[in-house]
Amino acid sequence: MARVMAIDYGKKRTGLAVTDPLQLIASGLTTIPTHELIPYLKKYFAAEEVEAIIIGEPKNLDGNATHATPLVEECVRILRKNFPQVPVKKVDERFTSKMAFQSMIDSGLKKKDRQNKGLVDEISATIILQEYLQNKM
Repeated sequence: MARVMAIDYGKKRTGLAVTDPLQLIASGLTTIPTHELIPYLKKYFAAEEVEAIIIGEPKNLDGNATHATPLVEECVRILRKNFPQVPVKKVDERFTSKMAFQSMIDSGLKKKDRQNKGLVDEISATIILQEYLQNKM
């Protein structure tokens, strides 16, 4: 089986997570500068088979779009253009950053490590992917 990748897209940084080939476990992959996303994915997809991309869709508590929603929509368009063979699915990402931060606290990370926004983005992508896998079953 192929992997599933999740993207927590941001204006400056983008967190990435992937499943194992059996699609049982979601693991953080990395956080990269957003302007490097497409070149990074081209290299990754050349080495690994990815069957789908899951991207977090920012929404307000009431379900309406946020200021970041147009950025994600543009990213989806670019992903579909560059990787037409890989389906791109949007999923609700409300609360993932807060959940990521809480998981950092729960795991005992020191305050200095919790201030690493790149780590928060990577953990957020992992949470998005875990929720997708749970809902898929």
